Amino acid sequence: MEQNKQLRSRDLRRMAEPRRKKTAVGGVREQTQCRFCRGGIKYVDYKDVDTLQRLLTNRGKIYSRKRSGNCASCQRKVKRAIKRARYMALLPFSA
Repeated sequence: MEQNKQLRSRDLRRMAEPRRKKTAVGGVREQTQCRFCRGGIKYVDYKDVDTLQRLLTNRGKIYSRKRSGNCASCQRKVKRAIKRARYMALLPFSA
């Protein structure tokens, strides 16, 4: 019974903290566009090896969306273009 009456240290801390307002779904940071959306590029060409190589590691792995800064749709286009370039032997499968 006495345990119920006493406040735990966790409860005291929770009462002392100010309540935070929830931010919007997108967050506070403004979203930036990916390099393809900025340039208005609708199709990522598999023959443009210089652009595609910037999106690969030195071992031939594709950079993640977070690392490359691409949006989801452009990342899918890049993935498809890299796979086509690998098949045509313009890019290596692995280093």
